[in-house]
Amino acid sequence: MERAIRCMAMRGGTSKGLYFLASDLPPDVPTRDAVLLAAMGSPDIRQIDGMGGADPLTSKIAVVSPATRDDADVDYLFLQVVVDQPRVDPSQNCGNILAGIAAFAILRGLIEATGETTSVRIHMVNSAAIAVATIETPEGVPNFDGTARIDGVPGTSAPVLLDFQDVAGSTCGALLPTGHASDIIDGIRVTCIDNGMPVVLLRAEDVGATGTETPEELEAKTDVRARVEQLRLAVGPLMNLGDVSKKTVPKMCLIAPPQSGGAITTRNFIPHRVHKTIGVLGAVSVATACVLPGSVAEGVAVVHGTSLDVEHPTGCFTVDLEVSPTPDGIEVRRSALIRTTRRLMDGFVYIPARIWP
Repeated sequence: MERAIRCMAMRGGTSKGLYFLASDLPPDVPTRDAVLLAAMGSPDIRQIDGMGGADPLTSKIAVVSPATRDDADVDYLFLQVVVDQPRVDPSQNCGNILAGIAAFAILRGLIEATGETTSVRIHMVNSAAIAVATIETPEGVPNFDGTARIDGVPGTSAPVLLDFQDVAGSTCGALLPTGHASDIIDGIRVTCIDNGMPVVLLRAEDVGATGTETPEELEAKTDVRARVEQLRLAVGPLMNLGDVSKKTVPKMCLIAPPQSGGAITTRNFIPHRVHKTIGVLGAVSVATACVLPGSVAEGVAVVHGTSLDVEHPTGCFTVDLEVSPTPDGIEVRRSALIRTTRRLMDGFVYIPARIWP
């Protein structure tokens, strides 16, 4: 016997996942997680018996529900379904999957469109922060077709403007969770930062890399991967994240001078695979480090103004920042960027009925 569960498959930014109404999933977390593992086909490196794409970027879940805060329109819980482990991780946000939330909420009837464009205040439950997504809604329905282009996605789509408010320190408790613009961890200088995503920046050359490798080349360097993971485990408690051995944060970012006219070149571990692009909130944290005096990016990044192009393996990611200096560093007033999204499928995913009787 099988059980059918309503869901929508969407591309959000450079990621892809399944979007559910919370009311269509089990109310208790253990059963919910078992359902999502079965839906994605985890644990299996191919995810052959589910909807996952055998990659962390395509094994993602959005759970959407009516807002539980007066300053929001909807709640959004992000869940990372680990590909090769029986584990669902709620420890981080995902700004790419966030790009599809406004359209999904309108299509599911949680909110109504307000005109040619609609701005939706989204409570990101993972970090208790607010993001505002503005999408095109001609004739009262989300538009997915347009001329906006983002690196890492073929073709063009309608733009999704994401404006992040008060996300600094949303996971770690402070923009600089260690209290310093840089720290020495196991002999390596790093910057630990959280402007919506906990990220550890380090210079690629300090761990035996160039920062210009392809993801496949970097994953083949087992000594580099082991060193990066050693640093990640050491820095987790210092970032108020505790034991991170079974968490997908912090993200580790190798940096190098820009190669294509941007502000900085990045290679990102998420945390054990190398990202083929860079995550939305990861890019925001990296861009913030580029304008932070005393960070490990100082002397590496090339910064002109407050619009920064963060280079990654398949292009660049533009982040617009509004910051002001403080005695301790900087205050982030606003972070904004453009993503795109597309509805891929709307229907039901089927799981064995024994998982959720």
